[in-house]
Amino acid sequence: MTPDRPAHRPAAALLALALAATTGLAVLAPATGAAPASAATARATAPGAITVIVTAAAGGVDAAAAAVRATGGTVLERLPLIGGVGATLPAGTVLAPAYVIAPNSALQLSGQADATGRVSTVRGTLGLPAAAGEGAGEGAGTTIAVVDTGVADSPDLAGRLEHVDVTRTGTGDGYGHGTFVAGVAAGSGAESQGRYTGVAPGAFVLDVRVADAEGRTDLLTVLKGLQVVAQRPDVDVLNLSLSSGSPLPHQIDPLTIALSRLWARGVVVVVPAGNDGPRRATISSPGTDPTLLTVGSLDEGGTPARGDDVVPEFSARGPAPQGASKPDLVAPGRSLVSLRAPGSTIDRTQPGAVMGQHYFVGSGTSFSTGAVSGAVAVLLADRPDLTPNQVKDLLRQTAYRAPGLTDRTASGAGGLALDAARDAEPAPLPGGPGRSGRPGSAPYSGTTAPPDGDVETWRAFLDALLAGDRRAAASSWSQLSPEAHRWAGHRWAALTPEGHRWAANSWSGHRWAGADGSADAWQMRLWAAEQWAGHRWAAGDWSAHRWATSSWAGHRWAADQVQASDWAGSRWAASRWTALWE
Repeated sequence: MTPDRPAHRPAAALLALALAATTGLAVLAPATGAAPASAATARATAPGAITVIVTAAAGGVDAAAAAVRATGGTVLERLPLIGGVGATLPAGTVLAPAYVIAPNSALQLSGQADATGRVSTVRGTLGLPAAAGEGAGEGAGTTIAVVDTGVADSPDLAGRLEHVDVTRTGTGDGYGHGTFVAGVAAGSGAESQGRYTGVAPGAFVLDVRVADAEGRTDLLTVLKGLQVVAQRPDVDVLNLSLSSGSPLPHQIDPLTIALSRLWARGVVVVVPAGNDGPRRATISSPGTDPTLLTVGSLDEGGTPARGDDVVPEFSARGPAPQGASKPDLVAPGRSLVSLRAPGSTIDRTQPGAVMGQHYFVGSGTSFSTGAVSGAVAVLLADRPDLTPNQVKDLLRQTAYRAPGLTDRTASGAGGLALDAARDAEPAPLPGGPGRSGRPGSAPYSGTTAPPDGDVETWRAFLDALLAGDRRAAASSWSQLSPEAHRWAGHRWAALTPEGHRWAANSWSGHRWAGADGSADAWQMRLWAAEQWAGHRWAAGDWSAHRWATSSWAGHRWAADQVQASDWAGSRWAASRWTALWE
């Protein structure tokens, strides 16, 4: 896509920017480094400009693009899935509160080579037949999109693999991570006589390459990959074994917005908890989103028996920010055997993890995510009308407990028991046509109204919030009961985008929308309400200068987080992964 040329800045736009300086949501400060850029991003970025993602509370792509051009910035990519654009903006740019700026930060992989040589028993642990001949058709008729470093051609995926490259560097897997993930999810075990069969050996794999041969990628490139998935109605499961480390609330983070919207269209999105354990509260975005299916790792102990399973130290622990209970469950992720990408970076640098010509050993929540993606494909092959929420509920409700899986902040609902999930009946969910009537999924099954005694006060709070009367909103908020605070923080915020639209029209018979009646505007205001619920915003803290300018763009992100030397060099490619090799 050819980048748009900066538009001339009219006087009205300059005045708007000047006024926004006192209330703007984000101010871009000069960064001392930049995230590793995709080829398209690097080519279009002017010296001194910062690559960002801009989303609009109302007006979608066109409004975001117009705001960028009004600042003298350049639109790099239109992103209709999130109602925004990828762009470059001059340092110091201020946008009005109707726009959210997210830096084009680097994303990291959540798996690593493992030279122990122990053989995983994934299928046995999940309750599936161990060898291919006994269950080779599992997952047939479903499609798993693997948005990753690419997937190498392998006999274990023959006839079931399609490549899409958004990096403009060619198909294949120069790093080796995506190939391993795809093998865990859907490898046939053809080159091992069934010994290393994946979870769904009948599923089709859509390989969406978003990273280069060093495993580097960024937010804009990943969003472009998700746009590809959004245009493919055949995709049933999306596996994104990447972590962004974004501090943005999930309601406005462009990555989680995109993933939640795919979920609302009927795609089950599976993401990793991350490898930052064993400390508490280390779940990484996008695994922090309460809607998505977030997966941690378990160590099978080298046996298919479940009683000796434990959560390894590397698997990130909950709770997630804003009080979300994460991970949702755990699945095998220690010393798994899966597909090798010969000649790839990890293949060359970790020869001790190579197993013959076709296989490799690895550990990490990336690969646990692959196992769950395969399990979801198996469930959907059996029952294609299941909604994403029903799939998630089934897997959580049927998960197994073991002495080493009692800490819910580490193991969530427990270990993945696919055999039990296949036999269980899903709970009916209100509203929404579900997968058989795409697009859309049923809204979150939690309570969609505040406690009875708080209904009028909650209405007054929203009225004040929509009117921009912060003092009145703060007063109403202080009058709500603790139960209402908890409801707002954990129930209302957990609605999917489709659920938001459903609730906006049906809850209490009133449409809590903005003046323009748009669901997006309403959703942004509900995000603000939820932030108060999470005690992140108080009346005195709700200032653009204190929260957005100082904490977000000025120091927390632009100056520190997106330095190429920090992310690509020391954060994971050098020290992070090496420390986890065994």
